[in-house]
Amino acid sequence: MAPEQMAEGPEAGIVLPPPRPLDAIDQDILQILQSDGRASIRSVAERVHVSRANAYARINRLIEDGVIRGFGARVDHERAGQGTSAYITLKIVQNTWRTVREHLRQLPGASHIALVGGDFDVLLLVHTPDNRALRELVLTRLQAIPEVLSTRTLLVFEEEDLEPEG
Repeated sequence: MAPEQMAEGPEAGIVLPPPRPLDAIDQDILQILQSDGRASIRSVAERVHVSRANAYARINRLIEDGVIRGFGARVDHERAGQGTSAYITLKIVQNTWRTVREHLRQLPGASHIALVGGDFDVLLLVHTPDNRALRELVLTRLQAIPEVLSTRTLLVFEEEDLEPEG
């Protein structure tokens, strides 16, 4: 799929149509593409027992509806030189989520950002080359964001990706 075919969510200013129910074939297509994002239309069609045209139309609809947000590689961060991972919790000034999110998107190694409820406001997953780079990111970059009131860093000792293996 070409990058211009990938659906973007509301955070990018694009309004998506209301979600449509997914049937068993759509679910099977999603499972195949989660397992192998490089699967050809032909192989997907054969595996779900529909024509190539039907598989192509369904995949395009899933992209247009924002169900499929994109295609990418699952990376082993340690083998890619990002051997230190951490979850960082942030407390932020009330009603500054959008501003903080924009700052966090710019951080090197930021992998996942979530606005959450509970004892903190934001959960951030980062991957850095080492502890020194992590310290620099937290003490210099994160704590310099005016809307960030406090941070807590949770070092990841071991992690496992639960998405289907490709």
